[in-house]
Formats: sequence, C-alpha cells, structure tokens
Amino acid sequence: MVEFCPPVLPEGQINLTDPDSRVMRTKGSPPHQSYNCQAAINEHQVVIAAEVTVDPPDFGHLEPMLDHALDHLKRHGIGQPPEVVVADAGYWHTRQITALRARGLQVLVPPDGGRRDGARPGWTKDIYEQMRHTLQTDTGRVLYGMRKITIEPVYGQIKHNRGITRFMSRAAVQSEWRLITASHNLLKLHTHWTANPA
Repeated sequence: MVEFCPPVLPEGQINLTDPDSRVMRTKGSPPHQSYNCQAAINEHQVVIAAEVTVDPPDFGHLEPMLDHALDHLKRHGIGQPPEVVVADAGYWHTRQITALRARGLQVLVPPDGGRRDGARPGWTKDIYEQMRHTLQTDTGRVLYGMRKITIEPVYGQIKHNRGITRFMSRAAVQSEWRLITASHNLLKLHTHWTANPA
C-alpha cells in the first residue's frame, strides 16, 4: 500500500483571483494587492518604456528599465544614449550604477532617501560620496531637479488627472500598463498640436 502525503503548504498568503500580484506597501497607505509599474521618461514627459513587476521595491529596476528604453529607442532608429540617467533614492543599486557608469552614462541617484538625516551607516566611501558630491554641484542639482518636472507629473497625470488607479484586467496587466502610457503619449502629442497649430 502506498501512503499519500499532501505537499507541505508554503508560508504566506496567495490571492486566488490574482496570483500574479503581490501585497505591497506604499507611503501613507495600508498594504494593497498590487503591481509595481515602472516607466522610463524623456525630458518632454514622453514615456519611452513601460514595464510591470511584482517586486515591491524599485531597487534593482534601474538597469533593466534603462535597457528596455534603449532597446525601444533602437527599434525606432534612435541609437544615441541619454546624456544623463536620473532616478530617486529607491533605485540605488551599487552594482547597477557602477555598470551603467562603466557604459559611459552619467547616473544621478541619491544613495540616501529624503527622510534620512545623514548618510546610511556603512555608505560613506567611494561611489556613495562621489554621488553625494555630484548631486551637490550646481549641475547635479539642476539635473536631479528635472525629476520633479519629468517623471513625477507623468504619474500624477495618469493617477490623479485621468483617475487610473487600478487595472481593469488581471490577465493582461503588462499590456494594459503599456496602453495607459501610450495613451498618455497621445494626449501629450494632442496637447502639443493644439497649442502649436500649423
């Protein structure tokens, strides 16, 4: 006689209706069943790459998102790399920043979050201090300040102005996010055309 033993149940929880999503925490709100929507934007608030992940933090997404953006631009005949890559402190990933700099890209990502007083413990040498110094220069401040008028308004326009705060389909979240960002680009183009009639 063969005895049947059921498999050991994994720890944690699973959403039976949307197993691809994850419980994520965001600033100022309770945990939600969510996706992490990533976007790469140019200086004109045009989305050039849009991806969805189920990893809650932005840590580790800088280099992959840049590669998606460069691949997309290359497919459309644009081979020139960006002059500078700017991201907030959540994207700090020492290996990825080092790799991007080795590729000849100027990268501006603060190693410390805005709520922290002083440097993170153990993050006081080499690349960390170099980045802090670069961000304190006049040029560094201006370039990093561009985040406030490039990427932040895009998420604001999508979430608050257009009211898109959740996905309609669990089966095609990546496609839906890309459609949302494509429609954002179309609205930007429409606004440009109406403001500058021929």
